[in-house]
Amino acid sequence: MPKQKTHKGAQKRLKVTAKKKVLHKKANKSHILTKKASKRKRQLGRKGLVSPGDMSAVKDMLPYDF
Repeated sequence: MPKQKTHKGAQKRLKVTAKKKVLHKKANKSHILTKKASKRKRQLGRKGLVSPGDMSAVKDMLPYDF
């Protein structure tokens, strides 16, 4: 059976923690920031967890991280 390929775009954008949770960067923090509240911008700066519904797709894209 051939080797599985890692999806390089997903590898650059996602981080798998030691407990196998997947973190991603949140959207809406790149431009047009003046109208957004400080609290909102601060919370967008943190990493977010990938939802359970998307985990099967992430596991297919990153086969060697799980």
